[in-house]
Amino acid sequence: MNGADVLVLIEGNLVGSQRDVSFDDSNDVIDVSSKNSRARRVDYGRYSSTVSMDALYVPTDTAYIALKAAERAGNKVQLMRQEEGTILESAMAVIASMSEAAPDQDAVTVAISFEIDGEWESGS
Repeated sequence: MNGADVLVLIEGNLVGSQRDVSFDDSNDVIDVSSKNSRARRVDYGRYSSTVSMDALYVPTDTAYIALKAAERAGNKVQLMRQEEGTILESAMAVIASMSEAAPDQDAVTVAISFEIDGEWESGS
């Protein structure tokens, strides 16, 4: 996915984007072993997905205020994976954590992580 963007939207409005993103998909494991066998048997449990961004680009103060308000109110945001203008997949997510660094004489950076609600869906 070279050159793919991840867009963050609130009520259809773009509030942030970033290219350098970490995606983590995981499955809980259920132990379905029995006492009849020494070998452990497993099956899939719940699926989960997280997205982390170390330097989210937030284009305006209004977008930042909307993002912070969504986090504080517990409102979901929409994430979209986009490549060359084509939306590959999207998902609703909650903001798990959000922090900002405002160094002297340098640009402010926003680090943010999301927990996906449900699953990623193909396209928009």
